[in-house]
Amino acid sequence: MRIVIAPDKFKGSLSAPEVCSHLEKGLQRGAGGNLDVVRIPVADGGEGTLDAAVGSGFTRRTATVAGPTGQRVEADFAVRGHEAVIEMATASGLALVPRVKEGGRPASADATKATSLGTGQLIRAALDAGCRRIVLGVGGSANTDGGAGLLQGLGARFLDSRNNELPPGGAALANLHSIDFTDFEPRLVDTRFVLASDVDNPLLGAQGAAAVFGPQKGAAPQDVGMLDAALARFVEVLAREIGFRAVKAAEAPGAGAAGGVGYAAIAVLAATRRPGIDVVLELTGLADRLGAPTW
Repeated sequence: MRIVIAPDKFKGSLSAPEVCSHLEKGLQRGAGGNLDVVRIPVADGGEGTLDAAVGSGFTRRTATVAGPTGQRVEADFAVRGHEAVIEMATASGLALVPRVKEGGRPASADATKATSLGTGQLIRAALDAGCRRIVLGVGGSANTDGGAGLLQGLGARFLDSRNNELPPGGAALANLHSIDFTDFEPRLVDTRFVLASDVDNPLLGAQGAAAVFGPQKGAAPQDVGMLDAALARFVEVLAREIGFRAVKAAEAPGAGAAGGVGYAAIAVLAATRRPGIDVVLELTGLADRLGAPTW
């Protein structure tokens, strides 16, 4: 008998590969070890996407990048040929914020200063590995910076009115005056991005990144309004640099994903947003691997 096991993670308990392992052991024990078991860990585009990719033939790679509060972290990504899968949480995840990691709650300072820089650095590592199609799985992020950090990791410079570089985090965007794309990563021109996300929130407003997800990351009520205004300033300045598509992208479904990383991906990287589960099922080839039963 052939059985296909294709679970998502049991959040806070087991990763999807661990679920596969435990289920297989129980099934084999019950069947006397006579089962043909196929393990296909899956995910919804957020945490666990990397495990699903590796379980489907991608090779795990590691890069040293900036974590959400600036600390150095070892973050994994996955490569298969010219395709890469990046799970944002490995570089910019809320679980990497020290207070959260130690079992406490994130603080206001974490919410306003956390950056997506490491995710941009992971993209650069994938480009160095020769990848030209990149799946960006978002979820579990610590930042509310509109993806400004991600763009900084790819060479953009965010400047105030005195031409000084802004510090990291969403709050600093309130002082944004210009964005210098002179040294922006040139290999992005021929790179295609897929934004794997089930979040359909816009960037700004009552349903935006700061209002809906900011409190989960430690944002106090006053922080939410400040972050939303700072993100609006980001849109205004980016529109001066790249045109009206920056304004349109802020309203696109998914722009509010991952603290606004969805916005930067759509506006600047021309990412195509797709439901995370659809993307992962394609990566794993689940439909083809189900095949016909052999009994």
